[in-house]
Amino acid sequence: MGMRRIGQIFVDLGFIDDDQLDELVVAQESRPNELIGKIAIDLSLISDEQLAQALAEQMGLQVVSLEEGVISPDVLAHVTEPMAQLYRIVPLAFRDHTLTIAMCDPQKLSIQDELRTFLGYDIRPVVATERDIKKALDRYYTSGGDSFENVIAEMEVDEDLAAAADSLTRDGAIDLTSVEALADSAPVRKLLNMVLLLAIKDRASDLHFEPFEDEFRIRVKADGVLYEMVPPPRHLAFAITTRIKVMANLDIAERRMPQDGRIELNVGGHPVDLRVSVLPTMFGESVVLRILDRTVVSLDLANLGLDPLLLRLFRERIHRPNGIVLVTGPTGSGKTTTLYAALVELNSIEDKLITTEDPVEYDIDGIVQCSIDTSIGNTFAKVLRAILRQDPDKILVGEIRDLETAQIAIQASLTGHLVFSTLHTNDAPSTITRLRNMGIEPFLITATLEAILAQRLVRRICQKCKEPSAITPEMFAELQITPADVMGKSVYRGKGCDNCNNTGYRGRVGLYELMVVSDELRDLIVQGASTELLRAAARNNGMIPLREAGLNAAFGGMTTIEEVIRETILEG
Repeated sequence: MGMRRIGQIFVDLGFIDDDQLDELVVAQESRPNELIGKIAIDLSLISDEQLAQALAEQMGLQVVSLEEGVISPDVLAHVTEPMAQLYRIVPLAFRDHTLTIAMCDPQKLSIQDELRTFLGYDIRPVVATERDIKKALDRYYTSGGDSFENVIAEMEVDEDLAAAADSLTRDGAIDLTSVEALADSAPVRKLLNMVLLLAIKDRASDLHFEPFEDEFRIRVKADGVLYEMVPPPRHLAFAITTRIKVMANLDIAERRMPQDGRIELNVGGHPVDLRVSVLPTMFGESVVLRILDRTVVSLDLANLGLDPLLLRLFRERIHRPNGIVLVTGPTGSGKTTTLYAALVELNSIEDKLITTEDPVEYDIDGIVQCSIDTSIGNTFAKVLRAILRQDPDKILVGEIRDLETAQIAIQASLTGHLVFSTLHTNDAPSTITRLRNMGIEPFLITATLEAILAQRLVRRICQKCKEPSAITPEMFAELQITPADVMGKSVYRGKGCDNCNNTGYRGRVGLYELMVVSDELRDLIVQGASTELLRAAARNNGMIPLREAGLNAAFGGMTTIEEVIRETILEG
């Protein structure tokens, strides 16, 4: 039997009549993204308590009131504040490896699955009103709830945990059963869950777990900068890294070889991919988690921050039937995101799009995506050759690393394919020199290359604490500009607040330099012109260099002068 619809349950319980149900259905058609229970409350058709009762009836659960009684601190300790706030749950009891939780949206079954994954317990849900849940969260968690510092402090004084960790390597040998038991213990799970949730909440891109002789560091990279968290006890390094390896299905017995894996999580209703890299070091295994959260990344060209003219020119190039479009910049500058956004725009039923990546970062419906695996001989060049036999129209090559890959990409574009790829160069004009140094003939470059987009990511000023700033004499010298050049223009900085963790920055914004390969540039490339001559010609054709784009962003109040200096270089 299918589950009864909530609207019909409202009628069956006598909360509304059939006419009011029809009114509710009509209202939902104009608000398709909202739950019908929320709409019914907004229209004053039912109360909070009636919605909870109807949801309990629908899901076959018990209704509870959180106003009565006091929840034990031992029970509350099973769920950290970030987790409770994220999922809007309140733990009520823990017995026989089963955690009873109160929730106001029991129809979201994924929440229960995620909690089982994170906590390692069976979950028994009960229903409470949204108002009760909010009050309980404020009462039990906002003041005196678990903070990351509190969790670390508890672990520092936990003698049983320290004894268990010390016993693992007491005789020089490692008992894998004991290792797994410690890695699966509640304190280790709790710490790791809290680190992951805080990192995802702060939109971090990477998590670093680093063992040193006397400490075990955890650092979070957010907006391109690493921040150190309070370090956990050194003796728990082995347990924490083992827990990560267990989650990533890696070999916990192998501690001498690098390993790569993947953890798939659902957090707050959306999927998050964690790419895991384990590297043996002098003092243990260093682990880095790359956080791939699709909800943070906008795969839409219009949302990347390209200037309207740049966006129009770039779109013209990516909609051509053949040729090569390159995106360049250092690691972490957003190249892959830009290329994905271009592919999403080109993704139509009429064209076949295939990518070859190392590794595939985001799964996109309608696009065939292939992973590189050099350990079995699947190189970019080998996979690219195979792709050309798959009748593609548009191809993404994750990176042009060598002459062989470059030659196949050029051959593909000459035979009627549009090819996207990336290179690691400082700016757009120097990409031509890099291709020539690889050994590619200039006439092949001019025959295939359509455009080069160089980019950087700079931190965006926090809008909650933004304030006017000044340009110092040192900045004038670094930028090689004069006060006259900035007459009438303002610059800003972030003062620091809770919204940005007192950094003054929140989020990032892209700086772009688009070099469209014109006939004049093609002639210069064939003549073997230097990077300086190519840059001068590109500027004459309207190219705005990265540093100038950065200054425009600073004067527009999006970023700071310090960020522009840090991420861009003066033209050679």
